[in-house]
Amino acid sequence: MGERTPGEEVGVLMDRLILAALGSGANNAGIINVREIPFRREFRAACLQNTCGKFGMCWMCPPDIGDIDELIDKAKLYAHMLVFCTVGLIEDSFDIEGMSRCAAEHNRVAGVIADKLSESCENMTVLGAGACQICEICSKPSGKLCSYPDRAIAPMEAYGIAVSELAALCGMNYINGQNTVTYFGGVLFG
Repeated sequence: MGERTPGEEVGVLMDRLILAALGSGANNAGIINVREIPFRREFRAACLQNTCGKFGMCWMCPPDIGDIDELIDKAKLYAHMLVFCTVGLIEDSFDIEGMSRCAAEHNRVAGVIADKLSESCENMTVLGAGACQICEICSKPSGKLCSYPDRAIAPMEAYGIAVSELAALCGMNYINGQNTVTYFGGVLFG
């Protein structure tokens, strides 16, 4: 057999990245060209309203993560994004503890994916669901620097990514049925 063309090499890498995500615990995964990602500056308004309670309390959340336009520009420097999701079971739509448990599991999976992909991708940015959960308690409120800046995971929404639209573009369900919660993450690369 002959050597692969550059396009074939990229295709093989993308297939390996998807398989790595699925092998790490993601329920679904796909790759999208960064030019197709729906960025929405207005997502920062939800952060400013502190709807999740993490504004100013986590190094990877606003305002400390940085200006929304700069983050969008940073994301657009990459060529592709591996998008993955996890689907967790909860008792009902009021099961906040179950949602938190599933979010922690999602971010654990994101960390495993990041570790696996660091072998294949020299330059990447990992994005998760909600505030970074690498540390049990973020050092931000105590005024200390981030304990793991090379492992910290920023939320997709902090980068202005419209996750429900992104899911549809990747052929994934944003909602996966009654008594489930779906979380999305991504790895910008290339």
